[in-house]
Amino acid sequence: MFGKKKTVKKRTVLFVDDDDIILKSLERGLLDESYNKLFAKSCKAALEILQREEVHVVVTDMRMPEMSGLELLRIVRNEYPHIVGMVLSGHEQDAALQTALDRGEIFRLIPKPWKLGKVDFETLVRRAVEHYNLQGKSVRSDGGKLEQCKAKVRE
Repeated sequence: MFGKKKTVKKRTVLFVDDDDIILKSLERGLLDESYNKLFAKSCKAALEILQREEVHVVVTDMRMPEMSGLELLRIVRNEYPHIVGMVLSGHEQDAALQTALDRGEIFRLIPKPWKLGKVDFETLVRRAVEHYNLQGKSVRSDGGKLEQCKAKVRE
């Protein structure tokens, strides 16, 4: 007999930016992408969404009023370690951002200004979703040993 067909759950990407024009542009430009898209105008709103929705990737602007995107991703990493984080920034030379990249605290930095299709923004977000999928397979296939190893390395 035929085995059950596995259904792949649609992934969700949360975009965070305090600029409505950027969020609307992302919403329109990513309309054809296969993942679910959520949008937040502040870090506080993003954290509220994370409490009620299953999110797999967070793409955030670096400079926002109440906290930086990097601060947001550090909170996300502590509370939701499985979520893949990406930062949009016009300040690639920012020391804290470079350190976070070097330490693997964020998956990718997307430089500003960008235009959908020009920097291949869509491909970068798709890669983050793929990274999430691979990360999950590693954890499932090794019975949690990967997370145990990561914890030992952090100690």
